[in-house]
Amino acid sequence: MPHKSIDQAQDSYDVIVIGSGLGGLTVSNRLAKAGHSVLLLEHHYQPGGLATWFKRKGHTFDVSLHGFPFGMVKTCRKYWNQAIKDSIVQLKNIVFDNPQFSFKTTFDRQDFSEILRKKFKISQVVIDDFFNTVSGMNFYDDQSMTTRELFDQFFPGRSDVHRLLMEPITYANGSTLDEPAITYGIVFSNFMSKGVFTFQGGTDKLIGMMVDEVEANGVTVCMNAKVDRVVIENGRVRGVAVGERVISAPSVVSNSGITNTVYNLAGRDAFSDEFMGRADEVKVNNSSCQVYMGIKKGESFADVGDLLFTSTAPEFDSAELLDMHTGSRTFSVYYPRTRPDHPDYTVVSSMNARYDDWAPLEGEEYQKAKDEMCQRSLDALERYIPGIRSKCDWIEAATPKTFNRYTLHTKGTSFGTKFEGLQISRSIFKAVPGLFHVGSVGIIMSGWLGAINYGVIVANDVDAFLRS
Repeated sequence: MPHKSIDQAQDSYDVIVIGSGLGGLTVSNRLAKAGHSVLLLEHHYQPGGLATWFKRKGHTFDVSLHGFPFGMVKTCRKYWNQAIKDSIVQLKNIVFDNPQFSFKTTFDRQDFSEILRKKFKISQVVIDDFFNTVSGMNFYDDQSMTTRELFDQFFPGRSDVHRLLMEPITYANGSTLDEPAITYGIVFSNFMSKGVFTFQGGTDKLIGMMVDEVEANGVTVCMNAKVDRVVIENGRVRGVAVGERVISAPSVVSNSGITNTVYNLAGRDAFSDEFMGRADEVKVNNSSCQVYMGIKKGESFADVGDLLFTSTAPEFDSAELLDMHTGSRTFSVYYPRTRPDHPDYTVVSSMNARYDDWAPLEGEEYQKAKDEMCQRSLDALERYIPGIRSKCDWIEAATPKTFNRYTLHTKGTSFGTKFEGLQISRSIFKAVPGLFHVGSVGIIMSGWLGAINYGVIVANDVDAFLRS
């Protein structure tokens, strides 16, 4: 089990990893398996970062376990272990319900293509051309085309099709129609392969299995260990300061947000004016709100779908999705099959949100806003699960302030930064030798699959640095 404090840590390591999110856990595991001594420090009392959970009245609520692409199967088998890979299962009933259309889908390319052809009357030639175009996108493509322009090229004047293609990706990573098309295309083509998957057993089981592996590989894991700063001397990393302790290491990997890493952990003085000029252009992505609903023991409801994209908005509107009183939300429905070891029913309502809308609220005003959000979510869920209020014995809300408090993410961002953050993250070790960053950046490197894959990429960078 992880140490409850930093007291058990040695005085020096090859690598110190700040933050135990999926990226931090992955980079720690990879470097330990490569033979390096690794210290993993987490400010919270449990690991996982935003991939976390909490318990209330016998219920276990997952904060971010809602769905990821099939690519997680290959990634977990290759970079983690077979047991983790074998716990990944498909969510087969994805629901779309809004004023423009309503249907269920398995959310794979074949089924989605058939829906576009039969329900939306799009020709198979156009469908194939669109899918082939987005699946061929990569990081190095032209960034001038926006997603809006991409949609207009293939589906001009079809706001219903634009909504169908865009809404689930916006929920997944916060992207908008006016951002580079590659930030949409890469994520969409990952999902639009073999469907949407989840981890059977819940986030606590997954993170527990990951922590067991990193410790088996020799990583020292310390909780309640908030890093105050990265120690940098003569332009190079020397270690980290945690309270009154300074622990030495030639390399530090920050799994904190890139803006927090630059401004707070390292500090502006550590970087050149040119680097800071680019860093100052980085914008953090939006945050989220969630409402957690626990169903009384003995109560149940019919299968209404695994993941429901619902909205009362007439058309897709990025601003409407971020509004405090949005009529657009996803419902992640957890049936007993989701957690076979602790079978019960829970529902999580998720909404995109702006930190700045919630930050000024305090005391009774803040609580009132959360209560009203809970009631709106229950009203919306009533359409799919009649009598939901009488079935619940727990309801609780999280806001961008909640995510900021527990993750320390700048403005409580759920999806890291906009696209320009990727370049800063990838070049930080060139600006300060020994300092690396892993985390949600550039929209593309967000979500569970992005975080783990980015952890592998950064681990390779650190390994090369330490061996050079």
